[in-house]
Amino acid sequence: MKALENAILLCAAFPIFSLISVSCTNSSSVEYNFLQCLSNHSHSSNPISEALFTPKSASFSSILQSYVRNLRFMTPTIPKPMVIIAAKHESHVQATVTCAKTLGLEIRIRSGGHDYEGVSYVSRDAKDFILLDMFNLRSIYVDLADESAWVQSGAILGEIFYAIFKKSKYHAFPAGVCPTIGAGGHFTGGGYGNMMRKYGLSSDNIVDAKIVNVNGTILDRKSMREDLFWAIRGGGGSSFGVILAWKIKLVRVPALVTVFDVKKTLAEGATDILVKWQQIADKLDNDLFIRAVPKPVNRTIEVSFVSLFLGNSDRLLKLMNQSFPQLGLEKKDCIEMSWIQSVLFWADYRNGTTPPDVLLNRVPSSGKVFLKRKSDYVKEPISKTDLEALWKVMIEIGEVMMLWNPYGGKMSEIPETATPFPHRAGNLFKIQYSVNWKEEGVEATKKYLRLMKKLFEAMTPHVSKNPREAFYNYRDLDVGTNLKGGYTEAKVYGTKYFKGNFERLVRIKTAVDPENFFRNEQSIPTNKSMEL
Repeated sequence: MKALENAILLCAAFPIFSLISVSCTNSSSVEYNFLQCLSNHSHSSNPISEALFTPKSASFSSILQSYVRNLRFMTPTIPKPMVIIAAKHESHVQATVTCAKTLGLEIRIRSGGHDYEGVSYVSRDAKDFILLDMFNLRSIYVDLADESAWVQSGAILGEIFYAIFKKSKYHAFPAGVCPTIGAGGHFTGGGYGNMMRKYGLSSDNIVDAKIVNVNGTILDRKSMREDLFWAIRGGGGSSFGVILAWKIKLVRVPALVTVFDVKKTLAEGATDILVKWQQIADKLDNDLFIRAVPKPVNRTIEVSFVSLFLGNSDRLLKLMNQSFPQLGLEKKDCIEMSWIQSVLFWADYRNGTTPPDVLLNRVPSSGKVFLKRKSDYVKEPISKTDLEALWKVMIEIGEVMMLWNPYGGKMSEIPETATPFPHRAGNLFKIQYSVNWKEEGVEATKKYLRLMKKLFEAMTPHVSKNPREAFYNYRDLDVGTNLKGGYTEAKVYGTKYFKGNFERLVRIKTAVDPENFFRNEQSIPTNKSMEL
């Protein structure tokens, strides 16, 4: 009885509860207890009430859906969070972690929503879970004197690129080509882009970070120590804490870069050109990145060769004539532009007149679709005969495309143990399998997932083996799930994503989060038998 009286008095003392329409008559309510805890940890200078949304809040659905990029996770049957905390201050993150841990609630951490399996905002196991949304924490501070920038986790790549552009024409950052990706998840999974052959991954260019640990304490690189700093640069930060911000090292780019997009069909020799591409794409000058995109078009296969070259067109043509004359690149195919314009080009703003401030748009230009993605790594060239067999499968399927991203260069120079991201020397290219659809319903989803599986299985003989490696940022629950938090189950996907680095990640996880508070379907598990 005394507890109930105290709860009612607390409701009167903290108007936060009236704002979010929570009943104060049930002190045993999980939601109530969580919100009561948040109130106890709220600072008057930064009240957490401004960041709280429950299903009774008018804005709850719009906030939840605003950063869902995959319509598969917007259906009525998908589990919804008990509470959304759209943190506006670091203290909100600390309070959320502290209260969720105290009450044994799972939290999901979302920065941009480009999460192919919705793990950052859906829990398939917990009855009650909290969504900690970082989109309000997106400040960017560029320091040209230090050639660095501090970037909060909720910033999207487009905002980062734009902030750098506003300061300098000669600086950039190696990251993804989709501007609406959130920095928080992108960097912590590795983060690759079209400058990785020159400068490596995003995570290879991170020099400091701020993280809220399981105790609600804010740590920087010095206080978190090197093991944890190593783990969050490619090992999935949501297994270890909540990343508040990253300090990134800027890279140099020339005043003019060159791009091209040359398309070839089978009738125009696409297969022979792709055979050659496999032989040379990872060995080209480090300034040159050429992505190959095979896809079915009108009952044939079209391959797009899309490039960023960190130099002018004359030098590019000389390199191409020496190393890749089979493509037949001509002066008219080459477009010289600033680096920021090349960002727009790769984001499919190709009319040449789009202003850079479009990169500040946090909604993808393609809109929301149902989608599925998978990944593979290729270590030996696929023969012409095998490519022709694959084309038959792709033409039959008719919906699925692939993106082939070349490795080599800086990617081969960095040891696979330097960060948790292990896919370095020995890889010719990485594949992203991609299928989108707009039809609603379970049957449509089953259909497209079946088509994806068919192409993925057809590729089995041609990709890495033991393990069949996968890219963590292309999270794929087909690779394995771990709803119980066990080491054995996690090793299935952990070995594919992280290879030999998985065991070190487990040791670090066990040391910094021994009760496995930070967890999801593909998180790093604890193993009490391990020692650092």
